[in-house]
Amino acid sequence: MKTTFIVCAFLAATAVANAQNGANIGMGGSEGNYASLAEKVANLEKKNDAFNVYFNYAASFRTERDSRLNNWNAGFANKQLRLEIKGNIGDHLSYRFRHRLNKTNTAQGEDNFAKATDIMMVGWKFNNKVSLQGGKMCQIWGGFEFDENPMVIYQYSDMVDNMDNFMAGVVASFKPVPTQELAVEVSNAYNNKFNEFYAARSISREALGYRNLEASKAPLTYIANWNGSFLDGKLNTRWSWGLQTQARHKYSRMLVLGQQLNLNKLQWYVDYMGAWDGLDRLGIASNDLAAHLALSPSAKAWASDVHYNSFITKVNWQFAPGWNFMAKGMYETASVSKLEVGKNYRKSYGYIGSIEYYPMRDQDLRVFLAYVGRKYDFKAATGLKNYNTNRIELGFMYRIKAF
Repeated sequence: MKTTFIVCAFLAATAVANAQNGANIGMGGSEGNYASLAEKVANLEKKNDAFNVYFNYAASFRTERDSRLNNWNAGFANKQLRLEIKGNIGDHLSYRFRHRLNKTNTAQGEDNFAKATDIMMVGWKFNNKVSLQGGKMCQIWGGFEFDENPMVIYQYSDMVDNMDNFMAGVVASFKPVPTQELAVEVSNAYNNKFNEFYAARSISREALGYRNLEASKAPLTYIANWNGSFLDGKLNTRWSWGLQTQARHKYSRMLVLGQQLNLNKLQWYVDYMGAWDGLDRLGIASNDLAAHLALSPSAKAWASDVHYNSFITKVNWQFAPGWNFMAKGMYETASVSKLEVGKNYRKSYGYIGSIEYYPMRDQDLRVFLAYVGRKYDFKAATGLKNYNTNRIELGFMYRIKAF
């Protein structure tokens, strides 16, 4: 009985830690009490937190169907493969590097970082209340889906899936009390130069015609963020508001409201994300409605005045020692307000469930069986056909602590 209690307590702690391990924002959250391969294989004792090495690896066998093709296919796939190195040098200096091993290493025109590099940042903690971070980082948009380690995501919402959020910039944070954090960020709006990003579409469709897009002199993003914790960590919030410079006189505004209930054996969050784009930042509407937006078949255009809504909820339940049940739901809408055919033209739904088994107490390893379903409904006037997708996966997720 005592052993069962200890294991249950451990799994509850593990589930909470897994929601943070390798997270996108800042240093990635608490890492839990996992043994490194260096400790297990070479008996090397770690005496400080200056150098930590992780491999985030997820793979699966999957079978999937798209109703537009009306057939099932199957195969093995690498879901995630990222190298992560991070550490704290004394009480003030920290660093973090995270790099995708299956993405292009070509340096981008604006920030000179490869798309494969998610994070390369250095932080300085002045005291327990004030800190500063600079480099390429995940933007501090808030919300709980947005911050989760990509390794543990079976399927992102459409909104997060189409966001470009690893940018060079600087973040300043202030903790008036240990449970409340206020942060501000100024970062690039793009990795590439304006002409590289908009090369294929240099015009936007407006209410009264078309407009040539011009580069902004300062293509920057400004974000204000609040992270709160209440009731001894049982209720947590991640809220943000931001403004992104898309082009000259074209801006995108985004609001994110994330709330989490964090209990011993159950964790549940609800996120709202809303975007008001003067120029279509996500590109979903511009791609869906390309035929209605184009000036000519060879002159594609971007949508203007686009509004996206995203509602996301996810629950993790540790129903037995070594086991976790996950369920996730998504509802999203898209609307191009000044184009009649584009008004409230799209609704999408997501429904995901998985059973996860943790075979080892001292390793961040889970084996899973998951189902992912998506449904897309379009306004009849668009001429787009409604469709749905289904996917079944059997695989594993392993955050390998190498050192």
